Amino acid sequence: MRKALPSKLAFGIFDHLDDDGSAIGRQYADRLELAEAYDRLGFYAYHLAEHHCSPHGRGPSPNLFLSSVAQRTRNLRLGPLVMLLSLCHPLRAFEEICMLDHLSGGRAELGMGRGSLPTELGYFGIDADAVPERYLEASEILMEAMKGGTLSYRGDHFELSDVPLTLGPHQRPHPPTWIATNRPESARWAATNGANVACVGPASFVRKITDAFRAEEGHYTGTDEQSSFLALLRMIVVGQSERHAHSLAAPAFERWLENFKFLYDLNAIPVPSNLPLTFEAALESELCVVGTARSVRRTLLDQLEDAGANYLLCQVAFGDLPVDASLYTATTIQSELMDRVG
Repeated sequence: MRKALPSKLAFGIFDHLDDDGSAIGRQYADRLELAEAYDRLGFYAYHLAEHHCSPHGRGPSPNLFLSSVAQRTRNLRLGPLVMLLSLCHPLRAFEEICMLDHLSGGRAELGMGRGSLPTELGYFGIDADAVPERYLEASEILMEAMKGGTLSYRGDHFELSDVPLTLGPHQRPHPPTWIATNRPESARWAATNGANVACVGPASFVRKITDAFRAEEGHYTGTDEQSSFLALLRMIVVGQSERHAHSLAAPAFERWLENFKFLYDLNAIPVPSNLPLTFEAALESELCVVGTARSVRRTLLDQLEDAGANYLLCQVAFGDLPVDASLYTATTIQSELMDRVG
């Protein structure tokens, strides 16, 4: 029988590793320093996005960066959110995840997705029309490979015949899986297949996703013993005062937004309709939570309750926020939330 949802809140870190304006080696070093801090502070996991040919993500190979994170941390779990299975061969994806799982001593978390912007995949010769079926086949192959033995598969995009799987994951039967979604039908799929869910959007909107997950999970019985996480993503900045927090967050969000829009603007593609185009809109849409320790704590707890979420994905490093500002926010989350309600 599957375990019930965790009764306590959990807290993790999400990162786009978007361009902060510094030399790329310097930014990598800064993020590794922050990862060490997340580990010391007791965050559950560090989740890294995958983007290509865009300043929106300076970590186009998440598993490569995460292998460095694994060597600098001891308890922090880590993984891509998401790994673009539409882009890579699923056998290669399987082997990389197995390596990361062993390098981290069994701390890997596997986020899987097909990508939100077809242009990124198009640079690699992947046709947008082929993406849904290509992703479906790749995810089937990846999860089948986790069972070990030999692997055979015949599809429209991939064909494997008696492939010897000489590598397996550290965690059995496999690392915890994740999807990022804003659709109730995907949440229902996740509940049926034992996957965790990450959501972004106003709490009232996310509640539709979490309700769909729980409704489906109530009909599900299986052997998966992993507890399920329903994650709410927020960009968070805590300051010494409201004015101080806003003075840090506003320019950092504008930098992040510029990075996000880069490929959309370059290719004359309309941006997503739910993307806030100003800092004020980001606050109004609940994407950003900014203020003093007290106000941020109250706002986040209210939004988590309204969303029906049990895992807060904290994006505390984005745009050109200084490292010390990100560290202050992470430390405050630990003292004001994790120590009190986690």
